[in-house]
Amino acid sequence: MKLSSTMERFVMHWGEMGSRWGVNRTVAQIHALLFLSEAPLHAEEISETLGVARSNVSTSLRELQSWELVHIVHMKGDRRDHFEAQHDVREIFRTVAEGRKRREIDPTLTTLRACVSEAGGETPKVARGRMKDTLDFMELMANVFEEVKALPNAGLTQWLKTSLKAKKLLS
Repeated sequence: MKLSSTMERFVMHWGEMGSRWGVNRTVAQIHALLFLSEAPLHAEEISETLGVARSNVSTSLRELQSWELVHIVHMKGDRRDHFEAQHDVREIFRTVAEGRKRREIDPTLTTLRACVSEAGGETPKVARGRMKDTLDFMELMANVFEEVKALPNAGLTQWLKTSLKAKKLLS
């Protein structure tokens, strides 16, 4: 696959941003490449286009599949697996947010609930209050996320626009 200079810039930047978000640079670059691609690509095409080792591409594709950001597509007459990314940015956002919530927020909520429940007299009142405030806020954010996640795409866009208007009114 031949990338235009703009596409190459996007792919490279997405890799840099991935690193900042705790995602392997190559994983993020492959995701960006598949996101921009008009057709599914096989691993060799990805490897050649990005100049990345084939083994690295395979490992990265497995990670993207585990995040449910990329899926396998079979092409008639070709025994190789081809890969395609979700192309709707709202769906990508939902998928990434859900994965992060499941891996990061849910275990934190479980621990916070246990800490708040178990905090007795040996835990200073200030510490108990701060843990409870943290739990309440994180539960609120998790509930907001669940509501937003359930919105259809048009509803999500409208909700975001309305939230920006509400922020201006509240400021």
